This record gives sequence, C-alpha cells and structure tokens, in this order.
Amino acid sequence: MSGRLQGKVVVITGTGGGMGRAAAVRFAAEGAVIAGCDLNSETNNETKRLVEEIGGTMYASAPVDLVDEASTSAWLAQVQKDLGKIDVLYANAGVTKFNKIEDVTLEEWRFVLQHELDIVFLPVKYAWESLKKSKGNIVLVGSTAGVTGSVTNNRIAHSATKGGVISMARQFAAEGSKHGIRANSISPGMIRTPATEGDLLAADHPMAKIAEHIPLGRIGTPDEVINCALFLASDEASYVTGTNLMVDGGWSQVLPG
Repeated sequence: MSGRLQGKVVVITGTGGGMGRAAAVRFAAEGAVIAGCDLNSETNNETKRLVEEIGGTMYASAPVDLVDEASTSAWLAQVQKDLGKIDVLYANAGVTKFNKIEDVTLEEWRFVLQHELDIVFLPVKYAWESLKKSKGNIVLVGSTAGVTGSVTNNRIAHSATKGGVISMARQFAAEGSKHGIRANSISPGMIRTPATEGDLLAADHPMAKIAEHIPLGRIGTPDEVINCALFLASDEASYVTGTNLMVDGGWSQVLPG
C-alpha cells in the first residue's frame, strides 16, 4: 500500500463512527497506521475491521474518555509506546447540545465547553512532545458556527466552542512553529450524516431546507470534509499552518438571497 500518508502514524479521536470512521478508513487507504479511540468498543472495533478489510492497520482503543485527563494521557502514552511516534493528530471527536440562550443552563454550557474544547486540548497536550520530535501536524475540526451567527439554529455554546477551536489551531501553529509543527482547522458547514439527518436536517427543523441558501445548492458529504482534512494532514500542505479551511459550499461567504 502506498499513498499520501505512507509511513505516517495518524492519531484520530472518535473513530467509532461518522467522520472519525470515514477518516480512519480513508487515511489508512493512503498508507497511514491509524491509532484511533472511542468510548464505544464495539463500534470502534468495527472501524478497525473496515480498515483491515482494505489492507490497512489500526490500533483501536476503547473506552477512552477524552475529557478525562488520566484516560487521555494513558491512551497517548500507550500509542507512543506501541508505535514509537505520532506524525498527525486529527482531533475529530466532539459532542454538542443546542438550545436557546435563555434556556441554556450552566450545566449544559459547561458540558459543551468540556466536550468541544477539553476534548481537543487534552489530546494535543499529551501528543505535543511526540509531535515535536516528528515535526508533525495537527488538524482540528471547527465549524461554520465558529465564524458566523445563525438565525435558524440556537447554538450559543457550540458557537463559542467552535470559535475557540479555530483560535486554538492558530495558537498551536504559533507555538509549534519553532518545533516544525503545523496546525490547521477545517470548518464544515452542513454535512449529511446520521446525526444531522436526525436533527438539523429533520423535516420539522428550521434548517431542513438550508440547501436552498448554500451557493453550491446542496448538502455536503463526509468524504468532502475528509478530503480537506487529508490534504492538511499530508505533506502536500507543508507550507500551510494556522489556517481555517471552510468546507461549506460557500454557505458562510455569501448572504442568502
């Protein structure tokens, strides 16, 4: 197997399904050895099976609680022990909640911050020394929510955290530059996944017809997001750091109508 990530050790968080699973399979197809984690052992092992089905290699760890410092540090220490290095960290995992500003409880606010900021910071913190040695790179997952407001989706906590993720990528790039570390973020717009089909794209949701307001006229696919993450993770992006790549069909750049 030969590809754009040949010989690279790629750490991906949240590989039990969705975007994380798609990334694990795609990155493995490009020659990477995958170190993936999830809370769910069964679904994570299914991703491992899919990776091996195409001739790839995946070290599947679960359950790993990425908002728990001890769990995260132990996992990444084991990755470095087993694989000897980390070339790429793709911080994909995250959980959010949507609510009106007046209805957001402090508990809910803190939950979203923990599951969209801590869940990114802790893996980077405990992969940092290995990334310094490999002159590796980091790919974070922002969102259009981090750069624009919305009149159809009540998402104050999610907007705050995704704006934070985008800023974290810039700061990782700044502090990592002297070590040869690159760091970037990708910011998907509306992407068709099982999660969005059951929520934001459900027939009774105000955003159900959002494709009418996207310049390219359609909802994006997971593969289109992974294509951009793969580019940033690869040496093709060797002169790209501190950037936020919008993957949204032009949604955030053009006023509706």
